[in-house]
Amino acid sequence: MAPNRKAPSAPRSQRDRLRDIAHVALDMDGTIYKGGTLFPCTLPFIAQMRDLRIGCTFLTNNPSKSSADYLAHLRKMGLTATADELYTSAQATIDCLRRRFPEVKRIFALGTPSMLQEFSGAGFILTADDPADVPDAVVVGFDLTLVYSRLCRAAWWVQQGKLFVATNPDRVCPTDQPTVLVDCGAICALLEEATGRAPDIVLGKPDPTMLSGILDRHGLQPSQIAMVGDRIYTDILMAHRADALGVLVLTGEATVHDAEQANPRPHLVVPSLAEFGVLLAASRQETAVRT
Repeated sequence: MAPNRKAPSAPRSQRDRLRDIAHVALDMDGTIYKGGTLFPCTLPFIAQMRDLRIGCTFLTNNPSKSSADYLAHLRKMGLTATADELYTSAQATIDCLRRRFPEVKRIFALGTPSMLQEFSGAGFILTADDPADVPDAVVVGFDLTLVYSRLCRAAWWVQQGKLFVATNPDRVCPTDQPTVLVDCGAICALLEEATGRAPDIVLGKPDPTMLSGILDRHGLQPSQIAMVGDRIYTDILMAHRADALGVLVLTGEATVHDAEQANPRPHLVVPSLAEFGVLLAASRQETAVRT
């Protein structure tokens, strides 16, 4: 889908907001690709954003892969990105702990080896499944390698009153395979049932901390960022909570009917990234004509 197609219409109030956009946060699965295949519009859209001098960050709630693994995954599909252009819920958790809980140095974490590597690489000490190895906090992620004894140890530390942090709220991870991928939210629900304590903090979309981290990283204001995604209850809700522009693409989960029934509604609804690119380009042209 070429980015030079006829521009869809947008209300004047939204055209005014589009002129301020300096950065686009892009959900991944359902927005830039499906499964292991990029949408035809993705690479032209990224190239168009570079031409318009609009920054891009690829955003995901899934903490199971490290930044290096995600960048390799994108490269395999034909999209070259840098570490500065990626932001995961694991990174949001790291940023949150550093900013709000600088005293937390030692964590007991439920997560994949790739996620654990992300935390250790950020300077956190990962404690062992040992009652003598006391953590400052418990961090729970989407753990595809979950071991029962470690689950029990996490419950023990939660029960002892340690800070309890979830990387993301998703109860299941979408899959086209004949299985149910139990995600972080469901693991935390189990821990809550066992201990009587819910997580103290839940990162990931729709928590606005995800966008706050990108704003801090690039020195931006909320009015300068657009959150683009295919889910209303994560992507669009987060945009509203962060005072960002919420753009729904119809290449993934949500439909036009969903958008019409949503509360809050997306600020913009477009068929794909291609049409959003046209709107952004048109806002720049309109500004040039005015000046």
